[in-house]
Amino acid sequence: MDYAKMRAIAEELTAYAEHLEGAWNVEIGPSGPFLAMMSHSKRHAGTVRRIRNQLNAQLPDTHPGYVCENGPEIEHPAIGRMRRPDAVVIPEDVLDEEGLAVDATQVLAVVEIVSPSNPNNDYGEKLTEYPAMSIAHYMIVDPRTGTIEVHSGPYKNRYQHKDPYIFGDAVPFGPWTVETSAFRRYGKTENRPDWRFAQAKNQ
Repeated sequence: MDYAKMRAIAEELTAYAEHLEGAWNVEIGPSGPFLAMMSHSKRHAGTVRRIRNQLNAQLPDTHPGYVCENGPEIEHPAIGRMRRPDAVVIPEDVLDEEGLAVDATQVLAVVEIVSPSNPNNDYGEKLTEYPAMSIAHYMIVDPRTGTIEVHSGPYKNRYQHKDPYIFGDAVPFGPWTVETSAFRRYGKTENRPDWRFAQAKNQ
């Protein structure tokens, strides 16, 4: 299926999701468009907020006009992918544009907080997709284990550099630093699967 058709299906799913209970996200992965039911824990949300606040405090000095947000989707038609990172560094003015997704070529960095129910997504599919989108910096924060990976140097579908850290470190992330001493690991109940995927029709 070509990307234009997948994008049209994604827009239909987005409109459909507005009538569903709960919070849903639409992405385009290796198998095409799908709906993902979001049920992130408070600690997941707290980690995203801490990262956003820190990066937004530093961006005016390193990249004036850029912001760190937890949306919108980012897309790269050439590789047929649309994703919604937990946090993304983008030009602020793109948030005033019409449309569903931001062109991935405008993205400076992405952050994913690992979900207890689908950890392989962040360490697998997205770890090949984000460098293929030429996104310079990718941070994976894993509250299950209290660990962090910072990936940089995109080359084709992989990153050339991986730097490991643990909660409590001051983590270099591109030209920025993320202080992680306040990050919290998931509790036992949060480590159980708590959200589902609904694959879109591909015909």
